[in-house]
Amino acid sequence: MDDAVLTLLRCYPQIYLACHVEHVRAQGNPHSLSARDASLLAHLDRVRGINAAELARHMQVRPSTLSASLARLERLGYIEREPDADDRRVHRLRLNSRGEVAMAGSSVLDPQRAAALLARLAPAERARALDGLAMLAHAARELAKETA
Repeated sequence: MDDAVLTLLRCYPQIYLACHVEHVRAQGNPHSLSARDASLLAHLDRVRGINAAELARHMQVRPSTLSASLARLERLGYIEREPDADDRRVHRLRLNSRGEVAMAGSSVLDPQRAAALLARLAPAERARALDGLAMLAHAARELAKETA
């Protein structure tokens, strides 16, 4: 097996286990988010908008299933829909600042543990590590598009 694949298979679980917290039910967390809601928010950001069809493909759910969850997240004030610049019939979904707080507060990763993990790296190492994670997340989204 490729060394890069082995490194990913070995490292990802170590990071996950070091920062993981137990899943919190929607009624038990201050943001009223289920694990699925939190996962949806984790797939959005404030800069790069994504349309619902792309998000559904990536998360391997039907668009109709996703629609109700997105409407709920919008009602809670965590996401915003903006018309796509190229196709006004399509809306881009973005996380807003309130959504960032909710996502961090309901993530399967503990923000304090993640901060402690990152604090162990020198600033240049931290930047390289975060750039690498962002590249892997981008590749994951592209892979989901191809395998949908």
